[in-house]
Amino acid sequence: MFRALYLARREVRSYLQDKGDLAFTLLLPIGIFALMYGAFGGETLFHGTAYVVNQDTEGQYATLLLARLDELDNLEVNLISAAEAEDKLQKANIQLVTYIPPEFSNNLAGGKTAQLVFRQRGNGGQEGQIVGSIIRSKVQEIGQEVELQKAVKIASGSTREHADNITRKFLKQEKVSPFVTVAEVSIGAAPDPVNQFLSGIITMFVLFAISISSRALVEERRNKTLERLLTTRLTAGELFWGKFLANTARAFVQSLILLSLAYIVFRLFTPVTFLEVSIVALVFSAAAGAIGLLIGSVSRSPDQANWISVLVTMSMTMMGGTFFTIREGSTLYFFSLLSLNTYANDAFRAIISRGQTLAGVGQELLLIVGVTIAILILNRFLFNMVGKGR
Repeated sequence: MFRALYLARREVRSYLQDKGDLAFTLLLPIGIFALMYGAFGGETLFHGTAYVVNQDTEGQYATLLLARLDELDNLEVNLISAAEAEDKLQKANIQLVTYIPPEFSNNLAGGKTAQLVFRQRGNGGQEGQIVGSIIRSKVQEIGQEVELQKAVKIASGSTREHADNITRKFLKQEKVSPFVTVAEVSIGAAPDPVNQFLSGIITMFVLFAISISSRALVEERRNKTLERLLTTRLTAGELFWGKFLANTARAFVQSLILLSLAYIVFRLFTPVTFLEVSIVALVFSAAAGAIGLLIGSVSRSPDQANWISVLVTMSMTMMGGTFFTIREGSTLYFFSLLSLNTYANDAFRAIISRGQTLAGVGQELLLIVGVTIAILILNRFLFNMVGKGR
């Protein structure tokens, strides 16, 4: 068995020394993960820019409005001149500009109607409409506060300063402990895309290793490398297990890279769940290693091994519900039960998304292990024929 481990280590080291294989094994998962991070790693909330022409530069309420807008994390306030605003609107560089007129603060303070002006191209665009709605809500908020201050002053018969202090006190209290709260209940909400697709990407990369494993075995048989190895102290059994362990290690390296990046960047796992998903990845990598060995044993040429591997990989990926949910009871659902991808994806999602432990996915793991053992038994018989130069 020690010779088998030594052979597996030599195979993996030789594999990683090949620049083409190394790029496929290490750089491709990193590249795919970078695409995932670019697509799903940013904020999903709206973020826009409010272009504002402030013609009431000394006004109290104009300053307050800009301060309120600046407090919003999803909105950037860009102050521009009237001439710059008209130029950008004419060139369609921006869709909506908010003008704060010179009399805005005085009108609010004097109890008159204060008005903002939105100059826009067409309907202002989707972003412009959202920005306009945000600005309207903040202006209405300030207007309500001004009306409240006036009401407090009249009701209490006190000075304006005293009324302002009372108003600010109650507004601050209401902000800390709102009288009205909103509870969000998500019904049929879309799942987190990282949780949804990560398991599929991991299993897909594990299956990619089948092609490399099967093709390598066929080429070694053609080059008489297997026969030369059997003339050494290595037995056929040790050679078989060494090849299997090497195939498993190659597949596991890719999945471990993706899991490590997800652990570091997306913070999806605790150390315990990271260990659990790594075990699932190792079990599925062993299954892929056995399949690669089987395809390599029955294929007569490297191209044949490559095409059979692609067919198996794509079939298992599509039937296994890798990137979409298969409706139970459908025709495709029946075929999905024949794909190891189905059980690997279910195990990954159960741990990553639903917080289950290895015990909760024991049935899926046992099935994968059982199929792997069956393939290895068949492989052992075929491998004897390969060693004889079939």
